Amino acid sequence: MENNQDFKLIDGTFSGEDTEKIVTALINYKIDYHSREDFSNHIRFNKSIEHSKKRIQELIETKESIKKLLANSKSKDIKFVIKSNISIELEP
Repeated sequence: MENNQDFKLIDGTFSGEDTEKIVTALINYKIDYHSREDFSNHIRFNKSIEHSKKRIQELIETKESIKKLLANSKSKDIKFVIKSNISIELEP
């Protein structure tokens, strides 16, 4: 089996409204994942994961930047091309 594989997650042209829904849903899921991970570690081990807290902040900032981009483009009839791949590497 190959140690590095790429998968196509999103590849299409979307309206501003659909773009906001798609990207917001993905980012919110990642924020929820890190929040649950941090909460779980706090309950089980009485410690927090700084990586999760930092990543949550980065994701919130990314979401706000995307919202600004979309807001600035809303009055124009602009379509958004979104391409997103996931690369998975297997480490021995």
